[in-house]
Amino acid sequence: MRPNFYHHLHPPTIPAAQSRWRYTLGAGGTAVFLMLVLAITGTIEMFYYVATPAEAGLSIQTISYLVPFGGVIRNMHFWSAQLLIIVSAVHLLRIVFTGAYIPPRRFNYLLGLALFVVAILLNFTGYILRWDTGIQWALVVGTNLVRTIPLIGESLYRMLVGGTEPGLATLTRFYAWHIFGLMLIGAVLLVWHAFRVRRDGGIAVPPPTLRENRERITRFELVRREVLAMLLTGAALVLLSVFSPAPIAAPITNVTSMVEDSRAPWFFLWVQQMLKWGDPFLWGVLVPLLALVILILIPYIFPKTAEAELGKWFPRSNRIAQVTLALISLLILLLTILGWLPAS
Repeated sequence: MRPNFYHHLHPPTIPAAQSRWRYTLGAGGTAVFLMLVLAITGTIEMFYYVATPAEAGLSIQTISYLVPFGGVIRNMHFWSAQLLIIVSAVHLLRIVFTGAYIPPRRFNYLLGLALFVVAILLNFTGYILRWDTGIQWALVVGTNLVRTIPLIGESLYRMLVGGTEPGLATLTRFYAWHIFGLMLIGAVLLVWHAFRVRRDGGIAVPPPTLRENRERITRFELVRREVLAMLLTGAALVLLSVFSPAPIAAPITNVTSMVEDSRAPWFFLWVQQMLKWGDPFLWGVLVPLLALVILILIPYIFPKTAEAELGKWFPRSNRIAQVTLALISLLILLLTILGWLPAS
């Protein structure tokens, strides 16, 4: 069998032990697949979406209810975005819990983390583009958090929303960032990340002299597994899109007024929950930034994973990094659940 272009994107062989699903969880490949689905469905939606405050919410309703198969396309776009956040988080956990971030993969870890942040920002900007009453927490409270930054907060806010309060300029800027700015940055980071995976030697494994299992699989077997994973993910995505519609609400009539029980998007519920504790700059800006800085510094400030323990879950040599990330993840999960529960 002659390798085609897609085969040539993969190394000729990879270690069999580290190619199993129970090690990789298929998270990296699934994330790439979901990005492709997002690009295709988002491009289709662009033909019908109108980026003005008067028409944005109505155009979403048109896509959902009047355009043939428009509802399914929109639902696939929505669910792909939500699954991408979850899968990317799982991928980050897998990298840290297996210690696969030591040199020469340290820079690629930062590229992957930057991709994760871009995916969250894409989700947030796409969430705003609905321009209905369901997104007013993000539009009003979320953007106002920028104002709490000392010295430069007011200037940053005006740059973000295009004026003294959200309006046409806000929607235009979020649309431009979503379609062009963040998509371009995400595409560059994705290609760079994939290139570095190949350049850094593929899956993190011990040196040849320390490997217990020397069995390898070919690129053809790897591609077969990836195609199977894409088919299963695609089937799950279609089922979600058919039976679980994406959220939709009435178009916004008054931007600055908040509807009852207005909530943040689910991936920022933990921030919304912390805002109940007091100072918005401390809990809404500093604490999330501190969590991100800790993630960035993991390959630099914590003990390195021993080479003999690479390719395995939970190596002892990087236990501090594992515990740190586990605590951050559990705290975010707990705050998200608390934010999800109905207000008493």
